[in-house]
Amino acid sequence: MTDSDANLTALPEEGVEEAEEAGTQTLPSVYSSIPIRPATQTSKQKYAPIEWLGYFDKDEDIKIPDSNDVFHVYMAGSEGPVVFCLHGGGFSGLSFALSASKIKANARVVAMDLRGHGKSFTEDDSDLSIETLRSDVLAVINAMYGDSPPAIVLVGHSLGGSVAVHVAAKRAISKLAGLVVVDVVEGTAMASLMHMQKILSGRVQHFPTYEKAVEWSVRGGFLRNIESARISVPSTLKFDDSRNCYIYRTPLEESETYWRGWYEGLSDLFLASPVPKLLLLAGTDRLDKSLTIGQMQGKFQVIVVRHTGHSIQEDVPDEFASLISNFISRNRIGPHGVEIPGLPRPQK
Repeated sequence: MTDSDANLTALPEEGVEEAEEAGTQTLPSVYSSIPIRPATQTSKQKYAPIEWLGYFDKDEDIKIPDSNDVFHVYMAGSEGPVVFCLHGGGFSGLSFALSASKIKANARVVAMDLRGHGKSFTEDDSDLSIETLRSDVLAVINAMYGDSPPAIVLVGHSLGGSVAVHVAAKRAISKLAGLVVVDVVEGTAMASLMHMQKILSGRVQHFPTYEKAVEWSVRGGFLRNIESARISVPSTLKFDDSRNCYIYRTPLEESETYWRGWYEGLSDLFLASPVPKLLLLAGTDRLDKSLTIGQMQGKFQVIVVRHTGHSIQEDVPDEFASLISNFISRNRIGPHGVEIPGLPRPQK
């Protein structure tokens, strides 16, 4: 030890000097090792609506010429083929919000509110026949892209899956490049129609706030992803002034006359589509005879997605987006159609 070291004295700990002067000894608090409890979310905060702008890039009202029909679409992405998304009955285009935020890295996404749903308004919102829904989609695509559409991959969930199949079967989209049907099989759907009114009447029919509607959707198992529910559920409701509460935007129970037409003959139409096809299922639904033979012949790909409910695109959006992106990549679908290595791309 040097002389200089010997002359150094230790500095007292902060507060110790004062304590010694007071003749007391500081002891650690018995609570000093207990972590601070984080603030808990109230039910209102947990289920509060979320704006869609963090997921889609923009929205637009598409006016159909020679009619008073206006269809609302949400859009994301700026490059690649267009993934044109059609939601299920009672849902809205926002059911694809979380998935769109992932898919847009590889493709453009357009999610449409069908007739009688979301922010779309037509001369007859009650006409949910498959023929009318098919015509609506074709009219929107034509209004958006005219005679020079980009490559389009139709993606439809539930009722939207049936609409997508019927649109593809019309063969009116010159650059249709793919067809993805999400959790709808003709046999299962037809068998469930006899129970549909009971299922619909068993739902809570009115809600005092958006938060209560989101909470019911999640706690009831209708949707399993709280974030997605907070985005999509409010768009499925409208305010009823006479009851001073929120009710469903789309009265599905009044559309029973169209239900059989939605699904009858769906399997054969799906198989007849000449484009690459993917069927995503949330469970081990039995494929009917036509689909079983078609799968064995390699006419389409089927993937069973685990740990999800009926709304695959909402419950597991990351996995859903990955499956769509892989489908596009595997089938070499570019912005103008199938891209074959070695061949020049068409000029814009």
